[in-house]
Amino acid sequence: MVSTHGYVAAEPPLGAADTGGQVVYVLELSKKLAQLGFDVDIWTRQFEDQPAMDVVNERVRVLRVPCGGRNFLDKEYLVRHLNEWSEHALRFIQRQGLKYQFFNSHYWDAGFATQRLAEALDVPHVHTPHSLGLWKKQLMERDFPADAASFEKKYNFTQRINEEILLFRNCDEVIATTPDQLDMIVKEYGAPAEQVKMIPPGYDDNRFFPVSAASRQAIRSRLGYEGKVILAIGRLARNKGYDLLIDAFSVVATRIPDAVLHLAVGGTGMNTHEQTLLDALRRQAVELGLAERVKFSGFVADADLADHYRAADAFVLSSRYEPFGMTAIEAMACGTPTVITTHGGLFRAVTFGRHALYADTFDKEDLGISIVKILRHPRLAHRLSRMGAHKARSLFTWTGIAQQLTSLVEERATALAFTDNEWDEPWNDGD
Repeated sequence: MVSTHGYVAAEPPLGAADTGGQVVYVLELSKKLAQLGFDVDIWTRQFEDQPAMDVVNERVRVLRVPCGGRNFLDKEYLVRHLNEWSEHALRFIQRQGLKYQFFNSHYWDAGFATQRLAEALDVPHVHTPHSLGLWKKQLMERDFPADAASFEKKYNFTQRINEEILLFRNCDEVIATTPDQLDMIVKEYGAPAEQVKMIPPGYDDNRFFPVSAASRQAIRSRLGYEGKVILAIGRLARNKGYDLLIDAFSVVATRIPDAVLHLAVGGTGMNTHEQTLLDALRRQAVELGLAERVKFSGFVADADLADHYRAADAFVLSSRYEPFGMTAIEAMACGTPTVITTHGGLFRAVTFGRHALYADTFDKEDLGISIVKILRHPRLAHRLSRMGAHKARSLFTWTGIAQQLTSLVEERATALAFTDNEWDEPWNDGD
């Protein structure tokens, strides 16, 4: 497994810069692969005072390779240093005599770094993009045309998209996480259709599951949740749409007198950009007269995450752009009625009114009224709670995801074995 950006660790500081759902994805998938009999190395970048290796469990470890100095580097421009990373990783693999059945890289920066390793070692390379530069660029330029000139400098879109095109055409398999991603990878990036498969992300069903009404009430009391609680959880980033959710909450607040919005956003330590975003959200709540009803509860420890989902009356994924939305799946798995954004892929995997509701997060009335429906109509909330949890269990557990990945690799190996064999067919001799 290769995931080069952010703080990848056995116990990652979730919420830190560039450290969120993708890190969880890589760690959880690695653990399930280990349960299926694999030894897994998670390759990442070494920086700051990180050790060269972390042990996750007896079959999974994190290996860190230095490049680009000791400081944290944003993922958008990390690519400038990844040739150095690949060279160090290749030498380490050769010195240690490591043998890999396949590489699975995550996000375009790791894909860039891994393709060189895969070619040098003649090992199959399966790439999981998680998000697509072309899709993100199109959505952001449509939604914020006035800011389009600054996007290229901030997100390095031109290089990212060019590298994605090369990567999708040259790696052995590409794993899309949603139908929309699969369509774009084939139609707009030009990847061979037979080399692109869809495997959705997963969640840990040993941690995220519904509890009884009595247990839920005890959790609410412990966490101090009162009234009709709307919850959002995630990193502090503009694309997460917390400002859009506060706007939508102004619609909810006039209709549901005891509604409260809990924003569990940010990490244990915030950088300047994150603090600026948080300050802007606080000002927005004050300007809308909602300061007493919008609670900024800050970082939620991973061990407490499931209980926060369970305690809420509704969970909202409000992102401007979201390739999938792991927090929404976790909330559904915990039996929490969920509203998801139409600016992403997850809404195509659920049935509206049965598993979840979805809304245009740029339309505050659409998003707000969707939340109101859950809070006002108990029968709808009960159905979403029950059927949302069932949908999560049936499609999105990590065990199922790991099995799909290994089946993909094994099927490819079998197909190549038959392709490489040249059979003598005496009945065709001379034809």
